[in-house]
Amino acid sequence: MKSYNPEQALLKARREFGEHGGVAPSISRSATFTVMHPRTMPEIFSGLKGPEQGGCFLYSRHFNPTVDVLSRYLAAMEGTEAAICTASGMSAISCAILQICKSKDHIVASQGIYGGTHALLESLLPQMDIRTTFVDITDPGAVKEAITDKTKIIYTETMGNPTLSIADIPALADEAHKQGIKLVVDNTFSPLIFTPKALGADVVVYSLTKYINGASDLIAGAICGDRSFIQELMDLHTGRVMLLGPTMDPRVAFDVAQRIPHLPIRMREHSRRGIAMAEMLKEMKVKVTYPGLPDHPQFELSTNLGNEGYGLGGILALDCGSREKAEELMEVLQNEESFGMIAVSLGYFDTLISCSGSSTSSEIDIEDQQKMGLSPGLLRIALGYTGDLRTRLDQMKRAVKKVLSV
Repeated sequence: MKSYNPEQALLKARREFGEHGGVAPSISRSATFTVMHPRTMPEIFSGLKGPEQGGCFLYSRHFNPTVDVLSRYLAAMEGTEAAICTASGMSAISCAILQICKSKDHIVASQGIYGGTHALLESLLPQMDIRTTFVDITDPGAVKEAITDKTKIIYTETMGNPTLSIADIPALADEAHKQGIKLVVDNTFSPLIFTPKALGADVVVYSLTKYINGASDLIAGAICGDRSFIQELMDLHTGRVMLLGPTMDPRVAFDVAQRIPHLPIRMREHSRRGIAMAEMLKEMKVKVTYPGLPDHPQFELSTNLGNEGYGLGGILALDCGSREKAEELMEVLQNEESFGMIAVSLGYFDTLISCSGSSTSSEIDIEDQQKMGLSPGLLRIALGYTGDLRTRLDQMKRAVKKVLSV
């Protein structure tokens, strides 16, 4: 399959200069904007006019100039017609799903997804009479069997959190479109590595907090899709982003937009270290999962679907056998070797390590964790790029030998 070139797409995106010709976009912090003629305001409220349709900006919960700049950059990178930014990844996921689904509707979702998303689908949405069937997203038969006449969405992560299973997006898109439903994909783990829209997805969601921002200093999200869907999200009467109001602060938008140009450099280095660490651990006979290893169940799929030149990311799943051993290894890595930090999240320039079953996947009950292949001793290691690689490999080797006796 021909890969998408997100860097080339970004180069073609409309460049936004700052006020007075600044090379960086301006930060527009106004909550509300002046309408020059009274007759324009009702036309804006009725949807006839806007910033690019002969009108102007109105109110920053609706649209903001700085946030719009980031939205355009993300749409270009993802190959979608449009995008909308939100205050968090969970707000992006929630608004996208609730825009498509209503009471009595049904969702087919991957069982291997982030704990917060799992809780949304399993615990909160049923209160609105929206039900979800969780399946092994890598099993086409299970996906097809779960679809009913009430199904409106197939929901998956490109790279499952934390087991790193890889979704066959073209196959899922083909099945979804045969059934007349939407494929919604969370690509948080793999920006630039995969381009879900180019592979057939209808809607792509992100926690921008992670790799796209890259500094672990803010919370943000995004929804990318067809222009008509983004307009639905911002409809004054029924738009979920408009009415639920997860507004992105323009200062946050500015910071994220300034970090997108070096995202390709960062992703390549995360991936370079990811494969090096995974290969070393594999040689040590440690139970490690990484999409770039030939023994990964979706290794060939990952290689075929990935965009050339970005590798397969900087996240490893390392099974220590028990929660006690996992916690002991984290203790050594952080407090003896200074290898990384015990913390949730990912995409930071320093390594972040967590025991998923008791942290970011703790909303998922033990039985369902077992179904998705999440053992109590599984560590999610989100490799950073500080320190030289040789030093980091030696630190990991010492820690693993000490704790796991390999």
